[in-house]
Parts: sequence; C-alpha cells; structure tokens
Amino acid sequence: MQAKIIALGRSFSIFGLVVGTVFFAASLSPSLMPRTYLVQGIVAGFCAALGYGVGVLMRWLWLYLELPLPRTRTTVKIAAIGICVAIAAIVLWRATEWQNSIRKLMGLDPVQSAEPLELVVIALAVFGLLVLFARLFRLTCMVLAALFERFLPRRVSVLVGGLIAVGLFWSIAEGLLFRTALRIADTSFQQLDAMIDDDLAMPGDPVKTGSAASLIDWKELGRRGREFIISGPTGAEIGNFFHENALDPIRVYVGLNSADTAEERARLALAELKRNGAFKRSILIVIVPTGTGWVDPAAVDTVEFLHKGDVASVALQYSYLSSWLSLLVEPAYGAEAGRALFREVYRYWVTLPRDQRPKLYLHGLSLGAMNSELSADLFDIVADPFQGALWSGPPFQSRTWKSVTANRNPGSPAWLPRFRDGSIIRFTNQHDALNIPGSVWGPIRIVYLQYASDPVTFFDFHSLYREPDWMKMPRGPDVSPELRWFPLVTMTQLLLDMATATTSPIGYGHVYAPEHYIDAWIAVTDPQGLSPNDVGRLKTFFENKFRSGAEPAAHG
Repeated sequence: MQAKIIALGRSFSIFGLVVGTVFFAASLSPSLMPRTYLVQGIVAGFCAALGYGVGVLMRWLWLYLELPLPRTRTTVKIAAIGICVAIAAIVLWRATEWQNSIRKLMGLDPVQSAEPLELVVIALAVFGLLVLFARLFRLTCMVLAALFERFLPRRVSVLVGGLIAVGLFWSIAEGLLFRTALRIADTSFQQLDAMIDDDLAMPGDPVKTGSAASLIDWKELGRRGREFIISGPTGAEIGNFFHENALDPIRVYVGLNSADTAEERARLALAELKRNGAFKRSILIVIVPTGTGWVDPAAVDTVEFLHKGDVASVALQYSYLSSWLSLLVEPAYGAEAGRALFREVYRYWVTLPRDQRPKLYLHGLSLGAMNSELSADLFDIVADPFQGALWSGPPFQSRTWKSVTANRNPGSPAWLPRFRDGSIIRFTNQHDALNIPGSVWGPIRIVYLQYASDPVTFFDFHSLYREPDWMKMPRGPDVSPELRWFPLVTMTQLLLDMATATTSPIGYGHVYAPEHYIDAWIAVTDPQGLSPNDVGRLKTFFENKFRSGAEPAAHG
C-alpha cells in the first residue's frame, strides 16, 4: 500500500502542483459575490486543477520542443511541497477576512470562519475528479497517437490523436451528458410551471386575464403568469397609500401553452389588451420576462404605485428554463417573442390618436432586458417612437448595453457609464445617478439599472487574460477593495458568481431593489403630482414589503 501511495505521489507533476497551489490561493481572494465554503471549495478545486493543468501543459510543451529538462532533486521536491502547504495555509487564514470584505459592503453579518477544513476537503474532491478526468483524456490521446504513429511522424500523430480525443470527449459531453441533463431540466421546469398553487385562485374580476371572461385560460398562463396576474396591487391599496382614488392596474400575460407560436401568443395578448381597456390607460409597458417567465414584482408594483394605478402592462412567456439555461440552448426564442409582442402592440398603438393613446414603454430584467433591447428596431419606430425603456441587470451579451458601455464618455467608469449628452441613455445603481447637471432628456428616455456587484452584467470572457474595465479604480460602491485580477482564475470566479448571483441580499448582485426601481421609473416615465415626501414614503413602504420576505427576491 505504501509503495502504491508513493507511486501515486510521483505520478503528479511538482511544477503542476506549484502552479495549481498558486491558482488555489488566487481563487480564495474575493470576487463579486459572497461565497459559502461549499461554493468556495468548488471554485478552489476547479482553479487548482486548472493551475495544475497549466503547469503540466507547460512541462509537456518544454519536452515536446525537446529542450533539456533540469534534474529535480528530492530535496527540491520536498521544499516545493512545503512552499505549497505554506501558501495554502496563509490564504486559508486570509479567506475569512476576504469574504467579510464583501459581506460588509452588502450589509451582511461577518462570518467567524471560512470553514477551512470543509473547504479543503471539497476542493481536494473537485481537484481529484478533474485530474482523473484529465488523465482519462490523456490516456485516450496516447492510445490514439500510438495507432497513428504506425504511418505518421510521432509529433503529427500526437497532434492528430489529441484533436480526435477532443472531438470524442466533446461529443460525449454535449451529445449525451448535456442533452440528457437538459431534457431532465426541461421536464422539471415544465412541471413546475404547470403547478397551480392553492392560494392562487382564478380571478373573479372579468377584466383580469385568466378570468372566466378572459380570452386566455387560467390554467394555460403557467405558474409565473398566474403569480404576475394575482400578485399586483389593487386600486384600493394604492388609493389608501395616497389617500385618494386610484385605478386597478391592468396586467396581461400570455403563457407558453396559450398558443403554439410567438406570433399567435402576441396576437392573443393584443386582443386581451383591447378587451380590458389597456389602451385607455396613461401608461402601457411591454415586458419581456426572464427565462422561466418571471416578471419582477419590484419593478411592476412600483410603477403602478407611482402612476396611481393608471398603468397597463403585458408580458409574453417564451421558455420554461432558467435564464442561464435558456441563454445556452434557446437564445433566439426570447428575442423572437419580444419582437412579436412589440410588433403587435406597436402596430395597433400607432393607429391611435396621439393625444388619446397611452405612453409606451419597454421593460425587462436580466435575459428579459437583453431580449427587450432586441424587440424594437430603430428604423421601424423612428417616425413615431415609444417613450422609453427601463432595463435592469442586462446580461453581458446585451448588444446595445455593450456598445454604449464601450463607447462611454472618457472618465466615466464602466460600472456607471455616461453616454454622450445623456439625453437618451442614462445609467444608475443603488445611488440615484440619473440627474445629470446640464443634461436634458430627449423624446426617448432609456435607463439601465445595474449594480457593480452584478456578475450577470459584468462577467467578461476577456477577463481570462486581461483585467476588466469595471475592476479599475474607482470601483463600484458594492465591489470589494480586496478584489484582484488573476489570469484564468478571475474568469472562473465570475462564472461561479453568475450561478449564485441571485443569492445576494436585495439591492446587490442580481437582486434589484424596489427603491432603486422607483428612482429609475421616475426618470423614465416622469409621473406627475408626487411630492418628495410621497417618494420617500413609497420607498420606505416597498423596502419594508420586500425585505420582510413578502415578495420573492430571486428569479429564474
């Protein structure tokens, strides 16, 4: 047994272990999201394996070029292992401080320990599994190379064998594992979407979508659609807050099962809007939901209060899957649904007299923001434009957001850009940054609400090899000053941050707070008759409502 352990130890590359330890150490530094020891252990194990692979690859490249390899004495190996242990011990000791640097900014209680023992066990397990997988891949490469070496030069056979092994492993992962997991996920989300909560009874008000008089069947709305219809405030609740009469807001939602195609669902949505008198309201908002069909109540409830119920909103479901899954496997569906809905609503809206139709706005959160961006073509609406848009937490792939951020005014940070004269597009975060001195709004008002700590917005593939602009000083108010950029490691950290982006406290990460929506909606829709005291009371009301757990903070 001892001989086997010694042989196993010798099978590891010392240089690979040193580089892997450096990557492990870097992975414990803070990124955008606070991490539990479980998440940190996964990140650390993956980064250690990645670093080990980099070290092994560098050694292999050295040998491939047939350069002389220096002899490594046993004392050097022991010293290298000792250095690795010392580095790991130091960073594990610092890990608690690093995590608390994020938690403090987000108003979370500090942790007393980063649970180093549990963290190391998880990291070693992840490291071991990945190394085992890598060795299986290497063995496959060697077998294939040996086959080709019979009739090809050795180096060429190694290259060909490696390429075939990559194709083989990719086919197995993508064709078998990924698609099987996707089918399971799709079935699970579909079943979850079909669930009817006992406390979500079909509305009795004939004006409401899903009622007996509605054109849309209650059961076909889906779980998220039923939540959207039922959860909104009533005119009485809004009126009690302002001590005056208010209207019942109009909400229309068309589920994925309501019709076969996006175009048919869009036509159904327009018919329902006409049926319940939505075009007689002062404000009409076309919403693109997240991947699961979820519409953020913090966004819609607030604008309905700001306009005292004189608001109609409409949303179209396009997927059952969580946003990140929908983005991976069906990225065009959301844009297609967004375009179909906007086109139907807009074509009817422009036929109405300008002084008798509602102001038209767009809204989307996360994947919904990206698809809402794509729903309207500038050349189609330039003669008679909609009035504005509020897009929150736009994913890093969002085309307009990316272009505007890249072409921001010199001196403005990437996490809070200023674009040209601010007459069309403005950005804001936890601190209202929408009142730009000397800037006057134009005919279209577009606001991006984004937090500097949101990894869905600020993930960057280029962080693989260069520091992202948003990491440069000055940093956002919710980004740890201890955050540092490391090649390969930072991108891995941000990938895991995206997976946990909705676990942050409300008002940070990818969980947007109602008080920040209020500032954004005021800038976009310019509600009349509100005093500063009304706005302050409204923010307090929603802060208490959402932070008490009365409303869901996370989304799909």
